[in-house]
Amino acid sequence: MNPEGRLREKLRKIEALYAGATTAGEKAAAGAAADRIRDQFKTASKKEKAEEFKFSIPDPWSRQLFIALCRRYGLRPFRYPRMHRQTVIIKAPVNFVKTMLWPEFEELSAALTAHLLEITEKIIREEMHASTEDAEEVEEPRLLR
Repeated sequence: MNPEGRLREKLRKIEALYAGATTAGEKAAAGAAADRIRDQFKTASKKEKAEEFKFSIPDPWSRQLFIALCRRYGLRPFRYPRMHRQTVIIKAPVNFVKTMLWPEFEELSAALTAHLLEITEKIIREEMHASTEDAEEVEEPRLLR
């Protein structure tokens, strides 16, 4: 399986985990997992009042992922005028955000970030220089008196 296929599979497994999938068949059905999460959101919305949450997500890939995840589950991400582009606001039940949406986003974002880092390092190694190590740390020059 290619790296993109592995990433897609990993993202499906993370979503299935948060949807409460218990069998291998359920874990394979990403669409069903999203439906179960939407049902959990609807149930939570009936039990508790939606509150406004403000997220600051500076990384454009993670922000795009968060917005897509919100929309997938029926939330409407927005920002008020004059807010920074990295700011995303949603209105949702506290329990849903704390136990489902944010933890799932963090795992999905970590998987996506690792994948993007792997691709970036590969391209840099192949096209620029074989070493992708960080800059070395050296002693500061002594001050003259």
